[in-house]
Parts: sequence; C-alpha cells; structure tokens
Amino acid sequence: MNLKVMMVFGTRPEAIKMAPLARLMLNHPDIDLHICSTGQHREMLASVIDAFGLQVNEDLNVMTKNQTLNSLSQHLLEKLDDAYARYNPDIVLVHGDTTTSFIACFAAFHRHIPVAHIEAGLRTGDLQSPWPEEANRRLTGVLADLHFPPTDAAHQNLINEGVPPDHIIVTGNTVIDALLWMKDSLKHTNWSPSAGSDLAQIDQGRKVVLITGHRRESLGHGFEQICLALCDLAARYPDILFVYPVHLNPQVHDVVHHMLGKQANILLVAPQDYRHFVWLMNRAFLILTDSGGVQEEAPALGKPVLVLRNVTERPSGQPDDQAMLVGTDKDKIVRQASRLIDDPDYYSRFSKPHSPFGDGHACERIIERLCVWKHMQTLDKCA
Repeated sequence: MNLKVMMVFGTRPEAIKMAPLARLMLNHPDIDLHICSTGQHREMLASVIDAFGLQVNEDLNVMTKNQTLNSLSQHLLEKLDDAYARYNPDIVLVHGDTTTSFIACFAAFHRHIPVAHIEAGLRTGDLQSPWPEEANRRLTGVLADLHFPPTDAAHQNLINEGVPPDHIIVTGNTVIDALLWMKDSLKHTNWSPSAGSDLAQIDQGRKVVLITGHRRESLGHGFEQICLALCDLAARYPDILFVYPVHLNPQVHDVVHHMLGKQANILLVAPQDYRHFVWLMNRAFLILTDSGGVQEEAPALGKPVLVLRNVTERPSGQPDDQAMLVGTDKDKIVRQASRLIDDPDYYSRFSKPHSPFGDGHACERIIERLCVWKHMQTLDKCA
C-alpha cells in the first residue's frame, strides 16, 4: 500500500520550499500526495504553483480581511481537522515556522496523525524575534514525529531539546533544491523578463541592489530606519539601481511607497513570482533582506547579503556572519553596504558561491527517510 502524504502550506516561502519535494513525490511510485493550501498568500502562491508545474488538491481559503493570528488559528484548526478526517493521511508534512505549520501539526496531533517537520531545528533563542515564527517552530518541534533539519547546528538544537536521534536526519534545505532547479530552468530556456515586466527597465550594465523586507518585528520604527538607510544609499550612489519588490502588507507597502516612492534610482515593484525573483537575485550585485529563504539562497548564487534583522536562526557558520547582520540600524546598514560597494577586495570575500545550507538533494533524502519510516510502520503492524 502506498504512503499517503498530506503536504500543508499557506505562504509563498513555504510553497517555494515544498515545491521541489512535491514534484519528486508526484513521480514516486510508492507515494500518494495530497497538496493542501491554506491560502494565506493567495496571489503570490498561485505563481509558485504554476512555476513548478504543480496543482493544489485542496484550498482551505481561511483568510479574511484584517484577520488576527488567533482568528487565523481558529479557522485553520477547524478546517484542517475536517481535511484530515476526509483524506486520512499516513503522515502530514509541514514546513518551517509559520502559523500554518504549527496549527497543521497541532490538528494532526489531536487526530494521532504523525507529522514530519521540514526545516526543523532552527533557533534564535528569542521568542520575540522573529515573532511569532520562533514560537511556531519550537512548538512544531515538540509535536512532530520526524525532523528534517537543514544543518548540523539545527540538528544539535533538536538533540539539546531531547528529540530522539533516530527521529532526526540532516537533509540540507529544500530551498536550495528549488533555487538550483529554477536557475537551471532559466539558463536552459535563456529566460529573461518580458517587455511588459516591471523588471524589463533594468539596464543590462547597471549595478543592482535588491531589497526585500516584511518581518513583523520590524514594523513601525524599524522599517522607517531601513527606508532612511535606502534613501542615504540611493543619494550616495546615483548610478546604482535599488530594486525593492514591496510586500503587500499595508504596514510595509504604505511606508515604503511614502518614504521611497520619489527616489529616482529606487525602483519599487510588486512582489515577484519565483521565476522573476531568482532572475533578479542572480542579476543583483548586493542583496539586503530580512527573508530567511533569501539568506540561504544568496550565498549559493555568490551574492553578498546584508541581513536586516537583529538575530537570525540561519547562521551560515562563516567568520563574517556578525558583520553582515545589520538589523534595522540605519547607520550600520549604510556603513556596511557602502563598504561592500566601495571596496572590491572586501566585496570579493562575500561573493564566492558557496552553499552552507544545502547541496540540492534535500528532497531526495526526505523521501528516502519517509519510505523507510513507512516500511517500519508496516512491520510494526504485522508484528
């Protein structure tokens, strides 16, 4: 009998990181995959699903206007309970640190359905940063049955918290699988943005600094400081184009457009689908981000990345990690970005492609472990 897997995700980053795993599972003869979307990032999710040639089997459609985390959690718990009752999966796959991941795990626990946690074990040690993601990830780790940490450091975190070693396997991060797949796809098709794209106006020879930012803990004063730093950098380097795909959250979107909308060499664009975004990362000279996924992808592309967070659960293990962690401190952002732009020798230290977060084979390791798990479950039932 095939392994019945329900994969649950709701945000764009989750979908990107789960997509290469879903592609492999759909072609595996011993796995029946049911993809369940909670629809938290509906518009952005659709483009990811399309880019990877996938199809959602079930859309829970839980989002409402001005929804609180408690309201979202309530709707998720109810709808996921119904979905589990109908599909009756052997195991549920969740990813990372979202509210979807924790509630999907919690709902499965209530039904005695095993859970596998992808991108497990990352920790900042601060429940307020990232908030609520640090708590979501830790709580999911308590309830999950199988843990797939991306790095040895994440593995050690789980061991320190008492997770049995035989329930853990280091896989690397599936985002590297997704990145390498998309990068190869763009290369083989010689793809570039169409004439009607927001990115078509980027001159081929012009240096590009890519910015992303959306973290809840930075809303308000933190985002204002980031915007002030970008204003300073844009004025200091008028020949560089600063490209900012702006998150749809009004607390991000409205502030960014108000403070940066009139800067001639700052290009504010809509959130990009994964195909366009990988092209943009590969085109960038420097990346400023608070995204965990981009922190992992940028080194694999040989792109220096300044992390717009005060703490990160994704240390690369490199000696210069701390220098690149600039938070929302305006002066620190400007100083470190300027050094990378002005000092070619310093820049070269951070622009050599390396991949401390994975080798592109994480999904294969996850599937192999799931198949072993299924075999052991079958043996236990026959004993």
